[in-house]
Amino acid sequence: MRLGVNLGYWGAGLDADNLEVAREADRLGYAVCWAAEAYGSDAPTVLAWVAAQTRRIDVGAGILQIPARAPAMTAMTAATLDALSGGRFRLGLGVSGPQVSEGWYGVRFDRPLARTREYVEIVRTALSRERLTHRGDHWTLPLPDGPGKPIKLTVHPVRPRIPVYIAAIGPKNLAQTGEIADGALLIFFAPEHAEETTLRHLREGRAAAGHTLDGFDVVPTVPLAVGDDLDTLADHFRPYTALYVGGMGSREQNFYNRLARRMGYEREAAEIQDRYLAGDRDGAAAAVPRSLIDATTLIGPVERIADRMRAYADAGVTTLSLAPAGLTLDARLAGLRAGVEALERAGLA
Repeated sequence: MRLGVNLGYWGAGLDADNLEVAREADRLGYAVCWAAEAYGSDAPTVLAWVAAQTRRIDVGAGILQIPARAPAMTAMTAATLDALSGGRFRLGLGVSGPQVSEGWYGVRFDRPLARTREYVEIVRTALSRERLTHRGDHWTLPLPDGPGKPIKLTVHPVRPRIPVYIAAIGPKNLAQTGEIADGALLIFFAPEHAEETTLRHLREGRAAAGHTLDGFDVVPTVPLAVGDDLDTLADHFRPYTALYVGGMGSREQNFYNRLARRMGYEREAAEIQDRYLAGDRDGAAAAVPRSLIDATTLIGPVERIADRMRAYADAGVTTLSLAPAGLTLDARLAGLRAGVEALERAGLA
């Protein structure tokens, strides 16, 4: 099992710290550094900045939002970043959610699975440097009855195939991701529930494409905090968990709330959402079960984190992307180092 690091979003006042985290992860031998985007910082600019100041670590979009860009533009961005980084780019894609898609980008959040499938097809065709043609429900290239003609990417990508990852949570999305992608970007991944919530759906999709999970990258992002006071460390992640389970999306469209319910937290997920949407964020955080935090984060001393890393590896995780917690740079760098130590203690390095 390899280690990655997730920088999250840029522009929150910790930009210099984020760059140092990426550099330290590069020095420590982490496999990949991911950057996110929502409706603030964009991922490609951040990844170009990080790639220019690191040597070995891959840089990954976690994720590029599908409603934000035409698929051909995403192919151009992927080819450019891969060339600039010397073949270190990983393309992560996701549909975002209805509030961002429709409120920020003005793109209807309709048929997200079909849209994702077409998007990946177009991106792969463009990156292969074939002349770009596509006839689908969401895109037609070239447009009919106009001056457009099939053209091909002028840039020669460093690698014949840039790996494509998809952010997936729901069963149908997971199955499609297994079918059409090279890896899955996951969140709130609990090893104890991995088979029923995640892996069986990915395996179903891989089988549909004539493959197994061998060579497929299973990549959860897992918050990490090192220390001896488990209660305090767990409390640190209560607002984060409450935000996703309670407030990410609408009452009708919250993928994370549905995931918590599939893990057996039906009553708790409903209470967290009710409190959060009513404006009681403290109450929502207090309603997060400690067991849910334990299952979806890495907290405690290095020995305990090593035990949990074994559980992630046994569950089928191939790249464990850490999100080290801390209000200071020193704390986050210490978390990175603890991650390497725990991996070694677990016998997984």
